[in-house]
Amino acid sequence: MPNKPVVEATYRLEPGCLGPDGAQYITEFCQFAQPLVSSHTPAFMQWVLTPRFDKSLPELEFSLAGRVLTDSQAERLCSSYQTDADTLVEELNHHLMLLIDQYFGRW
Repeated sequence: MPNKPVVEATYRLEPGCLGPDGAQYITEFCQFAQPLVSSHTPAFMQWVLTPRFDKSLPELEFSLAGRVLTDSQAERLCSSYQTDADTLVEELNHHLMLLIDQYFGRW
């Protein structure tokens, strides 16, 4: 069975999601969460977690074979896998909430 190209979804996390001191933890948190998020990702895609220090960059960005996709291209691609970007982000955010608690030892 031939491999389909993997969609890369870059998700930029706001430091504030880790609380008022989030800027000092966000890079390490992204590194902590990356393999845990990857283990719960649909087979057609890969999440890339990164801090969002530059507000001019979008929170979510899809790319395929190194090429950034427009929003409409990303939606068409997601729909070809019977999902949509909003659902994927909602599932990711739920998982990230649990990982934040785990990261700070509250779990």
